[in-house]
Amino acid sequence: MENSHAGVALVTGASRGIGRAVARRLARDGMAVALTYRVRGEEAAAVVAEIEREGGRAMALQADLSVLTDLSGLFDAVEERLGRLRVVVANAGNVVFKPIAEATHVDFEQAFIANTRGTLLTFSEAARRLGEDGRIIGISTVLTIAPKANAGLYAASKAAVEQLVKALARELGPRRITVNAVAPGPTDTEMVPPARREEAPKLTPLGRLGKPEDIADVIAFLASEESRWITGQIINANGGLA
Repeated sequence: MENSHAGVALVTGASRGIGRAVARRLARDGMAVALTYRVRGEEAAAVVAEIEREGGRAMALQADLSVLTDLSGLFDAVEERLGRLRVVVANAGNVVFKPIAEATHVDFEQAFIANTRGTLLTFSEAARRLGEDGRIIGISTVLTIAPKANAGLYAASKAAVEQLVKALARELGPRRITVNAVAPGPTDTEMVPPARREEAPKLTPLGRLGKPEDIADVIAFLASEESRWITGQIINANGGLA
């Protein structure tokens, strides 16, 4: 039987954490996976090696999406090596925690260039490339619905991503391309500060931090044929925290 997950996927920011788990999960589902990294080339190469050891196809490309204004070359490289893209996961981003009273234009740019502009440019290129039944998936955060002190700037940059998702879903619906986002709660990656790591399990009904694989499983569903009737949605994956 044909694998409903087959095709080519691009996962940005996939050298570690959630992105790494997503790349590995999509590869296990039968997809050829291209993953990007900014500075962690050795870790990205290790992800590719893991996928290849399991019989999959993968490649890693260096890309700083916070400064890259033209993604056409990146997409060209993926399609030349692996084939036409069917799934694009805009995972690359940056965490900025700071009180609003202390925030500067530098902090604003650090959050919005990485999280919002990078996602916008990735979405834009994906919208031009993907054919019918394509899948575009962004990453938001539980903080857009469960605010916390010092997280306003980061949450705002991700709230903008959610609006891009909702608008793009309507724009691409006639082409049967779905556009969604996953909003994780605190997840066991190095991006979670120690205080949040201790606090979150006490607030979550399931009593633990999320795992990167928990988020990857949701993204894999959104990348599949089975999600064909879901678009324009923000899927909260936070263990019941909010």
